[in-house]
Amino acid sequence: MSNNGLKQQVALVTGASRGLGAAIVMALARKGAQVGINYVSNQSRAIAVKEAILAEGGMAEIFQADVTDEQQVIRLCEEVRQKLGEVDILVLNATSHHYHYKIEELRWEHMLEMMHFFVKSPLLLTQQVIGDMKQKKRGRIIHIGSEVFDQGIPEFSNYVAAKGAQLGLCRSWARELAPFGITVNYIAPGWIPTDMHVDTPAEVKENYRRAVPMQHMGEPADVASMVAFLASEEAKFITGQKISVNGGNTLS
Repeated sequence: MSNNGLKQQVALVTGASRGLGAAIVMALARKGAQVGINYVSNQSRAIAVKEAILAEGGMAEIFQADVTDEQQVIRLCEEVRQKLGEVDILVLNATSHHYHYKIEELRWEHMLEMMHFFVKSPLLLTQQVIGDMKQKKRGRIIHIGSEVFDQGIPEFSNYVAAKGAQLGLCRSWARELAPFGITVNYIAPGWIPTDMHVDTPAEVKENYRRAVPMQHMGEPADVASMVAFLASEEAKFITGQKISVNGGNTLS
């Protein structure tokens, strides 16, 4: 681990056993943070991420919990306090598989499924950590959002609406928590292929790639680097912002 800019900081990253989450915990650990790797079902992947961090000289622990369940979130945050300490950096990354529906097919349950991940989960987790952050007069809350809210993707309104609601949380909480030295920001990645997208047809990926001004898709490390920056002391005066990491695919 080459940089200790986050030394003595404790970071909890939800949905961190693979994809963007795994890249994020690796990046934070490389900056010196003690990282909590949250996972819901795939323990072997979480262990592999932890072992990769330890092999580089970092500090990490794994924590199983469904972050949409209130009691499990309470248990999760208490276990993190006991094993690592009070959370200084909360990264709200957990997600689920996303499904497209025409308006005629859309049911309220489809909306609620997305709201559970992108509104309920952030609320439950933030409520558990802001007490300690307020006492310290410092904290970082980082939402992993999506470019879809700016694009208004058709037949995807369940996901788009939930991501818009998540952005609303970020903006309101940023103002509420600013007097306590707590920053709240929203990273909006473009489509970054991970193992969740292994079944996506190559033609679909290629069509997306062509539309990106930089003519290539992003990598998990691109998002992870922005998380590490927002978690740092250098970003202490940045809050309430939506930061797009998508090669210029949206201009906001």
